[in-house]
Amino acid sequence: MKVHDLVTPAVLVDADALEANLADMAAALPGARLRPHVKAHKCTELARLQAARHPGFTCATVREVEGMAAAGLGADLLLANEVLDARRLGGLDARVTVAVDSAETLAAAVAGGLREVLIDVNVGLPRCGVAPSQAGRLAADARAAGLTVRGVMGYEGHLQMLPDATERARLTEECMAKLVTAHADVGGEVVSGGGTGTYAVNTWVTEIQAGSYALMDTAYTAAGLPFRQALTVLATVISATAPAGDMPGWAVADVGLKSLGMDHGNPTVPGGHVWFCSDEHLTFGPDGPLRVGDRIRVLPAHVDPTVALHERMHLVRGAGDDAEVLETWPIDLRGW
Repeated sequence: MKVHDLVTPAVLVDADALEANLADMAAALPGARLRPHVKAHKCTELARLQAARHPGFTCATVREVEGMAAAGLGADLLLANEVLDARRLGGLDARVTVAVDSAETLAAAVAGGLREVLIDVNVGLPRCGVAPSQAGRLAADARAAGLTVRGVMGYEGHLQMLPDATERARLTEECMAKLVTAHADVGGEVVSGGGTGTYAVNTWVTEIQAGSYALMDTAYTAAGLPFRQALTVLATVISATAPAGDMPGWAVADVGLKSLGMDHGNPTVPGGHVWFCSDEHLTFGPDGPLRVGDRIRVLPAHVDPTVALHERMHLVRGAGDDAEVLETWPIDLRGW
C-alpha cells in the first residue's frame, strides 16, 4: 500500500523518525530510568518497540492499563492518576501500581484489590497530588491498610513547554525539592516524575514519565526539544480558491477539529499558513498553487489528543504520495 491509497484524514508515523526518537531517548535514559507514558500514543504495537528498551510503562487511564496487560506488556504498569473505582485493576495478570493522594483514592485501591501505590505529591501544578507535608501521613495510612508504598511521584507538567531552557531547569529544581522532601517522609525506592520537556534536566527522580518524545508535536518542538516530528496527519485538499483582486488565494483540506488536538493552538502546514480550523475543514493560505485532490501532511500542535481521535496509525517511509505504508497499527488503548 502507498500513502496515496489511504482514506484521509489519516495518522502517519515516519518509521525512521520514530526509531531515531526511541533510540535517542533510550541513550539518554536507558532501561528503568524511563517509564514511557502510553497516553501519548495509545498503541500497544508502538509500546512493544519501547518495551525492548524499557521494562515499565506509565498509563493515564484504567483502559490503558487493561490494554497493556492484555497485550502482555504488564510487567510493571503505573497508573499515574487517581481513580475512585479500581475494581477492574486488581484481577489483571500484571503488576499494577496506582497513584493515591487522599483517603478516598487509598480506599479505592484497597477495594480494587491492588497491592502497590505511589503517593502523588503536588509539586506546583494545580492538579492532583497531596501537599508535601501530608505525604508521610498518607503513606503511613497506606501501609496500615496493607499496601506496599513504592515511593512518590510528582509531575511538573506546567514546566514542560517553557521555551527558556534555563528557566525550565531552574523551576524544575524548585518543584523537585518538594518531591524530595516528601520522599524523605514516605520512603520507598521510586521517585517518579518528569516528562518530555524536562527529561534532560530532572535529575532528582529515579524514573521519567515521558511520552510525547516518541511522536512529537509542534508545541514540544517550539520548546527546543531535540526529537523529530514523527507524526503527521495526512489530509486531502477538497477546495482551492485562486487569488482575485485584493483577496489572497486559499485552500481547504479535509482535516479539522474532529481529527486534530487543538488545545495547544493551530496545527502547522509546511508550505502554508493556517487561517483557521472548523469541524471537518482546515483553511490555509498556501505558499504555492494547490489543486483539489492534492495531499498535504499536517503537523498537530498537541500529539496526545490528536492520536485519541483516530482508530489507527500508519507506519510509513518516504515523503510523497508514493511513500510506502509499512504497517498499520490499531490505536487500541482509547477509551476509559
